[in-house]
Formats: sequence, structure tokens, C-alpha cells
Amino acid sequence: MKELLLGNEAVARGAWEAGVHVVSSYPGTPSTEITETLSKLSSVYCEWSPNEKVSAEVAIGAAIGGGRAMCCMKHVGLNVAADPLFTASYAGVNGGLVFAVADDPGLFSSQNDQDSRFYALSAHVPMIEPSDSTECFEFTKKAFELSEKYDTPVILRLTTRVSHSRSPVEVGERKAVPKKPYVKDIQKYVMMPGMAKKRQAIVKERDRIMSEEADKWIKLDNPGRKLGIITSGICYQYVREVFPDASVLKLGMIYPLPEKAIKEFAASVEELLVVEELEPYIEDFVRQIGIPYVEGKKYFTPLGELGTEKIRQAYYGAKTPAAAPAESSGLTVSDAPMRPPTLCPGCPHRGVFYTLSQLKLRVTGDIGCYTLGAAAPYKSMDACICMGASIGMSHGMEKAEAVAASEALGDAEGDNIRGTVAVIGDSTFVHSGITGLVNIVYNKGASTVIILDNSITGMTGHQQNPTTGKTIRMEDTYPIDLTQLCKAVGVRRVRVEDPFDLKGFRAAVLEEIEAGEPSVIIARRPCALLKGVNYGRPVTVDADKCRRCGACMRLGCPAILKTDAGVAKIDRSLCVGCEFCVQMCRFGAIGKEQEGGCVK
Repeated sequence: MKELLLGNEAVARGAWEAGVHVVSSYPGTPSTEITETLSKLSSVYCEWSPNEKVSAEVAIGAAIGGGRAMCCMKHVGLNVAADPLFTASYAGVNGGLVFAVADDPGLFSSQNDQDSRFYALSAHVPMIEPSDSTECFEFTKKAFELSEKYDTPVILRLTTRVSHSRSPVEVGERKAVPKKPYVKDIQKYVMMPGMAKKRQAIVKERDRIMSEEADKWIKLDNPGRKLGIITSGICYQYVREVFPDASVLKLGMIYPLPEKAIKEFAASVEELLVVEELEPYIEDFVRQIGIPYVEGKKYFTPLGELGTEKIRQAYYGAKTPAAAPAESSGLTVSDAPMRPPTLCPGCPHRGVFYTLSQLKLRVTGDIGCYTLGAAAPYKSMDACICMGASIGMSHGMEKAEAVAASEALGDAEGDNIRGTVAVIGDSTFVHSGITGLVNIVYNKGASTVIILDNSITGMTGHQQNPTTGKTIRMEDTYPIDLTQLCKAVGVRRVRVEDPFDLKGFRAAVLEEIEAGEPSVIIARRPCALLKGVNYGRPVTVDADKCRRCGACMRLGCPAILKTDAGVAKIDRSLCVGCEFCVQMCRFGAIGKEQEGGCVK
């Protein structure tokens, strides 16, 4: 039976049909749908783990125990999971073990553009890369077989365009795979130095054998042409469109790379190109094996994702004429107004960032919806690096200032900030913020941490997390009490505040930044997009009372507009009725919409 599947859905279906037993992941775009899809299928255990390191360890344990296991994440999540991955490469597996890692060329939903292929190279873990949904399905099934055959974890590398594009897939039934018996083997699974040295030699030999296996994962199109192109993944689709007459060597396994096949292909063409996104990973390898006339990044940018037009323009040096605009509209895409990213109407984070911007505090931020606190009109986030980093950065800033003060050096010129706070979401705090808070307490810091508790993992589409009391399958479980957790690690000052209470929240922040000891403010209000949140009817503006002062506009709510006359206006199609803006108006011009459109 054929189904039209996203690449991520096809990976999930392939894993399910391959008899996967355990799937543990942390949500991260563009990988999230893999685990969400698997959670709806039978005969497989699925979980959202607190972070990618834990999810990797769960999958590794399941594989050593004899079950087939998979761990899914986005590219930056592989940074978090790298510690167990590198050593799991030495230990090997029992049941098949697959890491599905989705890169994000172009940074559509990420803070960097890293290339995960280098993790495979560095960790000596085989990596395979599909180019469409059919290959996502087939490669995933083969990945488990590959893992068990060669006693190794296998990385399935995806990219945004493959993960989120649809193509037909011929699906089948689940193959029940018995769990392999577990046999205690200290020399194999306990990575003390003596054992690891022996296993390292096994890994090097595995690389040599896998290089021969890689020759079986190639596809050759149009052999015997003058122009030859080596490519993989989504770039294969672009190449077939831009260069229909070229010889194309498509690589399915990208670590180890198939040296023999590449040399034979290079010898058969007059001009050799490598088309790949991000770093010159394949291109560099081709040069290293003695083929100096290969070109790639000479033409194709290492920045972001490629596409047919980028490749065509870069190589041929001429832009293909754009299609004529539709006669009915006379408009082109460039005529459409830009929509900058913004916090949703009713977002509880709006109250936090409005307050922090008004207080002119220095804010170390984190990864989540709330990263938009750096955008206008708040501009109240000073730094954002990675998951969980906000707390450590705040502590570091505090300690640097303490040293400077002790040496009577004073603040740098122009540094007129009032104080520093760390801002982190509830899911991100559990992911990797707890240890930062422990560090503040242990090393006698005095930072204030604001945990934005919106009752869900919002950024990636409303996944459950350890604070919500629900599992991935919406089963009741034991929710973490953030208040008790913070107190348990030694924070004496912990308070829960409503970020929509502007006066109360402002007073709480001012009090805590002056406390002189570690403190935590839990800004608790649920995400406005949750099904259980209903604020009722929208608000409206009484134009006769509006003084055109613009105070309501400073909230940055996309539902609040200004008319040509300067009067505030509410877009009913966007307003969720949260009434946050009501307290901003000193003239009583904004109120809840009643039947007939009157303000109350």
C-alpha cells in the first residue's frame, strides 16, 4: 500500500516495520515528527527524555540489552548526545541501534548551521543519508540490519528538506524481531581504559570493512558523460533537475565514504563536481584520495542550504528568468509584506520581557519561543548560546563583575545596566538548566533565574515534558515540582509569580535582584495556544477614550494596531482575549468585548 509521507514519517514507519522496540528522543525541529509518529503506533515503547544525552543513553541501554532501539534529535542535540555516542561506538551493540539526526541547513529553526557528518567521521560511526521519503523508509530498515551486522551504532542523517517533504512510500507490515539474549561481557561493554584500547582497534578495523560496504550504497546515473557529479541527500534531487545530462554518483553511505567507487567514477569523467550543503566534507575526501581536479565550493556556497536556482546560478553564472506573475494579481512574492517573528497573542512571555525591558536589565537568554524576547519592541535579551546556557552565563557575568569590583576597575564605559537575570523555559530548565542552578548555589553566586513555566514544550509544537504530568502518549505520570526542585538544590528564595500581573511581577524582579543570594522566580501562566486555555471574547478599544498615547503598542502584541488617525485598534482575528493590554491603558479605553461590541 502506498502512502504519501513526510520524510520523518517515513523514518518512523521504517523503524516500526523493522521491529524497533524502544525509541527515546528529545523534541527538536526538524526531527520531532519521527518520535511523535512512532508514539501513535503499537508494539513500540516511546518516550520524551529530559535531554538528548539521556535519550541516547536509554537507547544504548536498550540495544545492549538486546532490543532494537532508536534515538532521534536535531543537529545541535547531537552535541548533547556526543558523550555517550563516541563511547557507544567502541562498545558496539547487541540489538540494532540507530541515531536519527536532522540537520538544518539555512538555520530555519536553529542557532547554528553545524554539519553532523563530521560527528560520524570523528566518532567512527557509519552514517547513511536518504534523499527522499522512500529512501528514509528503506534506509531506516537497513540501518538496523547494518548496525547488527557490523556491531555498531548507525547514524541516519536527515536535513530539513528531506524531513519535511512528502513523497510516496510503499509501506508494509511490522516485522516482529525477537529481542536478542543479553550475555554479560565486561570486556565489550565496560569502557575502562584497558578495555577501550582493545575496542579501539576493533573500531578501526570496522572502518576498513565498512568502506567496502559503502560501495554497495551508491547509485550511478547516466554513466559515461563528460561532466560527473558526486552528491548525496537532498542535493541529489537538485542535481538531477539542474544537470539532467550529467553522470551522477549518488552516495547513500557518507561515512565511511566509498573510496573505490569514487576513484572509478572520477576516472570516467572529464570534469568532476561535488554538490553538497554546508562544509566541503565529500570534496575534501575526494582530494585526500588523490583526485586534485575535483571542484565544489569553488562554485557552491558553504552557507545555508542549496537549491536548484542557487546551483544553476553558481555553476552557469546566469539566472534563469523567473516565471511571469499571475495576470490576475500582478503581484510577485517580493511584493508580499514581511512578517517578522513575534510572540503569539496572549503569550505569557510577553509580560516577562516587557518588564525586563522597562527595568533595563541585562538578560542572559535561552533556547525556546522566548528567544524572541531579543526582538523589537522588547530587545531585552543580551545573549543566547545553547540549551541551558543562560544560567551559567549569568553566573559568569556576576563573577567577572565581582573580580573587577575587587580590583577597583569599575564597569566598562557605557555599561549602565541595572542588574543581570537568566531567563529559561520550564522544559529547557529540566533539559540542561538544573546543573547551572546547582553551580550558582555551590559556588556562592547571587544570580536571579526566571523560569518561564508555560506548562508545555512550546517551541517545537506542544510536546509533553517532565513538568507537565503527562507522557508522550498522554498517560498520567509524576510531574516535577519546580518549586521543590529549586529548593532541593539549595535555593532559599523561590517564588511563583504571574507574568501578566505587571505591578506584582515588576516588584518581584526588583526584590530578587537585590537579594544578594541565589533566587528563582517561576513565571507561571500556560501557553495561550493550549487547548484548555480560553480567555473568552476578544478585547476592543473605545475610540472616544483612546488618547493615542501608544502605551498599548509597547507590548508588541500583533493583535494591537493603529489606525491612520493614530487610534488603537484590536484585530479580532488575532486577539485571544487575555486582557494583558487592559492594564496598560490608563484611560480605560480597552476592555472586554461584550455582545454588540461595547467595552466593559
